[in-house]
Amino acid sequence: MTRIFVSGVAGFLGSHLADALLARGHEVIGCDNYIGGEFENIPKGVVFHIADCNDLDRMREIVKGCEIVYHCAATPYEGLSVFSPHTITQGIVTASTGMFSAAISRGVRRVITLSSMARYGTNDVPFVESMEPRPQDPYGIGKVCVEQMLANLASLHDFEHVICVPHNIIGPRQRHTDPFRNVASIFIHRMLLGKQPIIYGDGAQMRCFSFVDDVVDPLVAMAIADVDGEVINVGPDDGFISINGLAQVIANLIDFKLDPIYEPGRPAEVRLANCSANKARDLLDYHPRIKLEAGLMTMIDWIRPRIGKFEYHLPLEIVNDRTPRAWAQRLM
Repeated sequence: MTRIFVSGVAGFLGSHLADALLARGHEVIGCDNYIGGEFENIPKGVVFHIADCNDLDRMREIVKGCEIVYHCAATPYEGLSVFSPHTITQGIVTASTGMFSAAISRGVRRVITLSSMARYGTNDVPFVESMEPRPQDPYGIGKVCVEQMLANLASLHDFEHVICVPHNIIGPRQRHTDPFRNVASIFIHRMLLGKQPIIYGDGAQMRCFSFVDDVVDPLVAMAIADVDGEVINVGPDDGFISINGLAQVIANLIDFKLDPIYEPGRPAEVRLANCSANKARDLLDYHPRIKLEAGLMTMIDWIRPRIGKFEYHLPLEIVNDRTPRAWAQRLM
């Protein structure tokens, strides 16, 4: 049994990861500040602390005795980061340095941090790990900064580190009342409310979507695999689909008559974004099992009894003619 720390353990990915670690017999300690997490997500058996990774003294206290740290906590709001750069950067850059500093001071053996496909920006698709990052927004810039910070600290203080790059994760527990992120959850929630989905731009943007279980499996493997110092994409490299196509698939599953509401495109949104999974296949025996339609149906079944109001829970720091109306005017 290994003592493992999971930041953001009440969040979407962190809670699923904790489930998997507990099922394998590990002791799991975790924290969350509830910006994006929910109490009901925390798996039974987790030693839980309400704490923010920016609180260094608190993090040093609760990470003591842990051998491995998974840093899942973040403010993962790529689009919003254009209009709330201060809030998002605090939850990405300074929170990560708090987590890393606490872990290093307590002698943690390996730190696994969650980066983002936003690191690649306008590179040609499919994105591969050897590409020079070209982030296009404050969120992506912050994630690249975190990667560089972790690699630098690992070289200076002699601990192991891994950078996981998941993309467009979907599944139950994803915060469906959040108007700023999680396009599949937003589409499902609005359609279940009898409302048309809001699409930014022409909807021809292309993405691949990863079911959460298919991200958790390689994450668990990263704790013991020979991957020290590696950057590894995790997510399917087939099933490339447009945002329009995603809306249609969801509408078909719900039996909803689709007539999307189109709004102007969001600044800095990348047109084409999908990653090669070759490295994950080679190093982690990565083989995704859940197809898009099956994953979306699981989400529909989870959201249906939980439909409610969208919650504008984060501030808009910059409101101008480029700010999406759905955010500035709270149209969700």
